[in-house]
Amino acid sequence: MTEFSLDEFLPYQLSVLSAHISREFSEIYAENFGLTVPEWRVIVHLHNAGPVSVREIQARVDMDKSKVSRAATRLEKSGHITKETNADDRRLLKLALTDKGHALMKELIPLAQKFEQKLSDRLGADNEALREMIAKFVKASQ
Repeated sequence: MTEFSLDEFLPYQLSVLSAHISREFSEIYAENFGLTVPEWRVIVHLHNAGPVSVREIQARVDMDKSKVSRAATRLEKSGHITKETNADDRRLLKLALTDKGHALMKELIPLAQKFEQKLSDRLGADNEALREMIAKFVKASQ
């Protein structure tokens, strides 16, 4: 039998690291704004992309369509986004941030930047090299 150490398997290490960082950051926006991970991903994507469909968000944030739809419904009920029928394809809904959603993002962005800075500080001198490797990998994967 071939020896295999899950703890030393890079895909496993990256998955655990990603889950840990996501959980750590989600505690911040959940505690401050009552947002779930899917809600965070939807609202941030809308902030960056402008009005888009659920399908576009699903593809970009790597979540099931049902999770994106449920998050969008909760965000609409809380007044952070609007849903309207897409004029080009009536089967699709176009999601957009409301003024309340933009105001929320103004509060979220500094918290996200502070969290990112703490991560960068923890990486120290390795921060830039890691970012370059990640960017290279992402570019090669597209």
